[in-house]
Order: sequence, then structure tokens, then C-alpha cells
Amino acid sequence: MLTSSQKHCLKGIGIRQWANRSSIPLSESDEALEVQVQTVDSVNISAPASTQSPVKAAVSVPALVPVADIIPKIEFNLDGWENINQSIVQCQNCNLATTCTQKVMGLGNQQADLMIIGEPPGQDEDIKGEPLVGRPGVLFDKILQSIGISRSQVFMTNIVKCRPPNNRDPFRDEVQACDAFLRAQIKQVSPKVILSVGKVSAQSLLNTSDSVAKLITQNYQLPGSDIALKVTYPPSYLLRNPASKATVWQDMKWLQRMLNP
Repeated sequence: MLTSSQKHCLKGIGIRQWANRSSIPLSESDEALEVQVQTVDSVNISAPASTQSPVKAAVSVPALVPVADIIPKIEFNLDGWENINQSIVQCQNCNLATTCTQKVMGLGNQQADLMIIGEPPGQDEDIKGEPLVGRPGVLFDKILQSIGISRSQVFMTNIVKCRPPNNRDPFRDEVQACDAFLRAQIKQVSPKVILSVGKVSAQSLLNTSDSVAKLITQNYQLPGSDIALKVTYPPSYLLRNPASKATVWQDMKWLQRMLNP
């Protein structure tokens, strides 16, 4: 049963009716104003397909795309937060370091149960130096609030720490250049659950080329660990496709159960 606070938060992110995930068509229209779904008879939502037991993602490695210039790779001391953050600032291991305004290192509770790993930084993140800001960040904060979580309670970071030019997807070697930093952050936080937000994040963490629409239907573990991992749509996508907010609401309910068993 939803509390009055949850109903208020859901109304704030544009969800006024709830439905099972299978009844919700994906909309490509940027001008849709509200979620068009069939109303369920009860407020209690039946368990989605994502309540299945965690499974490992099928491995399908995208082809490497070389950077234009060959830059000597430097190994860093990543023992502790101070060394991690200093190394990220100093890193020149791929071409993205030469085009971004500043590095987006990560922010939040460094001992959080929930770690959020988002898409590459966009323009707002590049300017402010923080993950998930701007209009998408405001929406994402409301989504977290719908299950009683504030930004200060989680640790947020990006799959890469520099903004790719023109917001393109990072090349595979650019993701690899940041992988050591991300793994060090995961080790330091040691979360119960990782929420992977968006295509680049999910495909990189699970080493797959499957679409988010497919990955979002199952639960996973971070390869090589016992950390539960859930894939969800990025808030920028939800701003263009409001109907998918209902799918993300199901993901949030799963997240709430994992964090509060």
C-alpha cells in the first residue's frame, strides 16, 4: 500500500496512475504529457518480471574504437578516496581529458548502501562538476524521493569521468581508461545495490550489447562480485518519454525491497 508521501512524490514526477509493466507501451513521442496506462484494480502492484532471481548477463563485447592519438597510459595509486579523486583529476589516459571542462568524480555518501552509476557526463555535469544535475537531475531526485531516499544518502558517479564531445557515446577505450577509477570507487563504497542508469552504464558494467529495454526486465549481479545490480532508464530519456516513468517506478519498488528486506 502506498503512503501519502509516496503518492505525493509520484504525482511530482508525473505518475498519476499505476499499471503492470507488461501493459505499458513504449512511446517515442517527445510531446506526450502524461502516462497513458490502464488503471489497475488495486494500488498494490503485482511483482514485475524483475523479481526473478539474479542472473548473469550474456557476454558480448563491443568492438574497440581507437582514439585519434596514442597517449601513454599512466597507472595511479587508487588506495583510498583522496588518491582516487586526485588521480581522476590528473588523468590524461584518453582524449576526453583534453576536451572536457572539468572531471566529474562522483558525489555523495561514501559508505552508501545504494550506488548509482550513470551515463557519461553531459553539459550541465561538465560545467558543475557533479553527476545527474540540471532537469534530469531534478527528476531523478524526485524518483528517489518516491521511495524515501534522498541524494545525500547515496553515492552517485558516472561510467566515465569526462564529458564526450557533443554528448556522443564514449568509445570503448575511453570507458576502459576510466574503469580502474570506477572499480576503486565501487570497492570503497561497497554498496548493497548498484543502480545502473542508461545504456552506456549498463552495457559497460554487464559487458553486453543488449538494449536497456531488454536489460531492464531482469536483475543481475555485478560480474565478479555479490553486489545486486539493477538497470533502469536515465532521467533524460524519461523527459522525452514520460510513459516509461511507470516502468522506472517498478524498478524503484524493487530497489526499495532490496535495500529494506
